[in-house]
This record gives sequence, structure tokens and C-alpha cells, in this order.
Amino acid sequence: MDIIALLAATPPIEWLASALGVGTVYFLIRQNIWAWPIGIAMVSLYAWIFFDAKLYSDFGLQIFFIILQAYGWWFWLAHRDKADAASKAPIQTLSLRARLLWLLAGLAATYGIGTAMATYTDAALPYWDALTTSFSVVAQILLARKYLENWIVWIGVDVFAVGIYFYKGLTVTSGLYIVFLGMAIWGLVTWLRDENFVKARNG
Repeated sequence: MDIIALLAATPPIEWLASALGVGTVYFLIRQNIWAWPIGIAMVSLYAWIFFDAKLYSDFGLQIFFIILQAYGWWFWLAHRDKADAASKAPIQTLSLRARLLWLLAGLAATYGIGTAMATYTDAALPYWDALTTSFSVVAQILLARKYLENWIVWIGVDVFAVGIYFYKGLTVTSGLYIVFLGMAIWGLVTWLRDENFVKARNG
């Protein structure tokens, strides 16, 4: 089946979820609070898509993401300057120790989830699916708390996700993650250049 036929066979729900995904990441890069309600709509649709594709780790991830989207919405609002309606929650960075701990947590979760899915379900690509699931959780937690390193983790997740979703026939979603990869790089560069972040780093 050629790429045109694959695109034509893509259900409308996947197109809609993909469009919402691009919108969500765009607003996150711009540090705009609208990212979070749009993100809740996106992950709700993807919960259905991944369950239907038997990517159960990704299905569970979307349910957890709904909670994290709501938390990120609250965190970004709560940490703004209350006296300035245009202010944004500050960008943070992790210590070296925290980076290593998050890496180890992601790897441990990958092994645990992958083993469980391989043993107890008919999940497709259980360990690869678990890898993107585990580190997506890490990235989303860091994003919700506005840590710069979230973009680095997302870049890694997106690289693996492109291959997984294409293999499973989710062509539009695979293409979406190519877009996400570019947007994650854009997000990292944009946050690094944020005026308030640069001022904080330079003292």
C-alpha cells in the first residue's frame, strides 16, 4: 500500500488528534496556557486510538496524561506573578543528580512495564512501546513543572515513536511524531533563548 492510500485510509479521529497535538505543542513552545485544555482533548482521543491498535502501554499513558495535563495547567497558572496578568511561570533546570535519577527511573519503568505487557497481554512491541511510554511520562512531568530538560527527553521519545507508529500502520501519527520531533527541537531552542530564563542564568 502506497503512502497516498495509507493516508486516505486514516480515520478522521486520528487526523483530529494529530491536529490537536500540533496545536498543543505549539502553545507549549510559546508558553501559552491554552496548551493544557487543548492537550486534554488530544490525549482523550489518543486513548481510544491506541486501545484500538492494542498499544496498551500507550493507552494507559494517555489516561495518566489527562491527569498530568490538568496538573500542568494548574502549575503554570499558580507559579505566575499574580500582579502581572501577562507573566509566565519561570523555566527551571534540573541538577545533574536529578537528571540521572530521572534517567534511571525511566529505564526501570521501561523494563517493568515491558515485562508485564509481554507476559500478560497481546501487546505489540511491548518493550519498545514501554520505552516511549515510560520516558513520555518523565518528559510530561518535567514539562508540567516547566523544566527545560523536558524537550531533550521528548526529542528521544519522538525518534522512537516515529518508527513504532509507522510499523503499526498509524501513518498519520507517525508523521505527526516527525513534526513533534522538529517542534521539540524548536521548543528547546526557544526556551533556551527565553529572555527571563537567560537573565536568571546570567544572574
